[in-house]
Amino acid sequence: MLGKIVNVFGGNPSDTVNAFTCEYGEVHIALLVSATFATIVASLNGYKWAFLEAGILASINRSMQAMLILAEVGLLIGCWVAAGVVPGMIYYGLLILKPSIYLTATCLLCCIVALATGSSWTTAGTIGIALIGVGTGLGISPAMSAGAIITGAYFGDKMSPLSDTTNLAPAMAGATLFDHIRHMIWTVTPSLLIALVVYTILGLKVDKSASLDIVEPMRDACLVNFNLNLWMLLPPVLVIVIVALKIPAIPGIMGGIVAGMIIGSIFNGINLADWPGILHYGYTVPGFSDAWTATEGKYADVINSVSGGDADTILGLSNDQFKEFIAQTGVGTNIQGEYNIDSLINEKGGMSSMLWTINLILCAMCFGGVMDASGMLGAIAKSLLVFAKGVGGLVTVTLISCIIMNIIGGDQYLSIVLPGRMYKEAFEDMHLAPKNLSRCLEDSGTVTSNLIPWNTCGATMYKFLGVPAWGKGGYAPFAILSYMNPIVSCFYGWTGISMVKMTDEEYEAVMEKRAKEKEEASESLEA
Repeated sequence: MLGKIVNVFGGNPSDTVNAFTCEYGEVHIALLVSATFATIVASLNGYKWAFLEAGILASINRSMQAMLILAEVGLLIGCWVAAGVVPGMIYYGLLILKPSIYLTATCLLCCIVALATGSSWTTAGTIGIALIGVGTGLGISPAMSAGAIITGAYFGDKMSPLSDTTNLAPAMAGATLFDHIRHMIWTVTPSLLIALVVYTILGLKVDKSASLDIVEPMRDACLVNFNLNLWMLLPPVLVIVIVALKIPAIPGIMGGIVAGMIIGSIFNGINLADWPGILHYGYTVPGFSDAWTATEGKYADVINSVSGGDADTILGLSNDQFKEFIAQTGVGTNIQGEYNIDSLINEKGGMSSMLWTINLILCAMCFGGVMDASGMLGAIAKSLLVFAKGVGGLVTVTLISCIIMNIIGGDQYLSIVLPGRMYKEAFEDMHLAPKNLSRCLEDSGTVTSNLIPWNTCGATMYKFLGVPAWGKGGYAPFAILSYMNPIVSCFYGWTGISMVKMTDEEYEAVMEKRAKEKEEASESLEA
């Protein structure tokens, strides 16, 4: 499979729908096949279909809130892009890019973009590509640049309420979204600070007179379709306030959507009648600069040639095709900057954009539900829990299990879903609040995925940035968050720092809920 991953994201670097398409098919189908096989094994061992079906439905029900939030997040992303919020964050974020602090600024800029979009892949596939080029111009190793990009992208991904994994982890653990985000501050903050210190030290050798030719064209490109001002930053600030006030996720995110619609209508002239289409299907770039239009007309044959006849516009070119287009035409940084920005925001967001991830969760829950109801998941967990002595041991086993699942499963979603189901009861039995488990799942499952070359994340980072994870010139040593985060999380587990316990009332409620679920499962078995 390692050599089979082809054209990740198809021709559009911002398209996360086809994030893991290979010659063997989608990961969804692999999960369904696994669920079918697990069902056959369970049936041969005496389990009735009604019982297994009840387990599947119970598993899906536990993740229903996450799926509702993901659909709402699709609305939010489409709204924020169209309103100019995301372009505004990029526009002002590019101001911090200075030669003397390039690596540090790169990391922080990717933090901002990933927080705004909720996607590490989108961040790396767009602004990350541009930053690799800037770093090369500064004489900085692509491996260092890629490491800083990945650290910032995954920090923003983890801390953004727009991220699918950030919604998935608390759903598996039984925590709430904003409790989960607040609890991650304990681990990701020191990990990011350590990374920033290292990047600052490495950046001291950067040539301060080096050129940043691509930065201004990218900022100019943000102004082609948007009227930007500091009001664009109001919706993200509002979401931060919502997190601080502990407002539930669904009404809280809806507040961010309403704020974005107001900003977009006032400053970018979006009509009320246009919002339904944007919210459902996402944002499509409506116009381009005169230079862009002239370039498309002049080099129409080249566009057709490098795309193999699949594209008739520059924006229709994939990253590799656009590089070839530059090589053949020698177009200036103004076109390159506009491509980088438009690739980030074109066809971005919308409720329909989340269906790939929602479908994946449904398939994973089918597999996890059968494994759970039949006792197979419990048997696996029991064999591993032998090594979990106390809170520190349980946290360590959970972190290691997530890493192992990233290695053998090849997908960060599975590294969250399966360990989350495996260790949920173990955390409850130690009276640990669900947010401890959800944090562990992200501290290891999400951030280490990019270190595995054949994992969807590792393959995607290599595809976008052109830098391998390991070997000579690999980015892994510089992707500091990816290995510091599990270490910090493990430290907290053994010392007990920030490991929040459930109150007696909370524990009793959890036990009552668990007993009720088992009773319902037994009734289904008898049926």
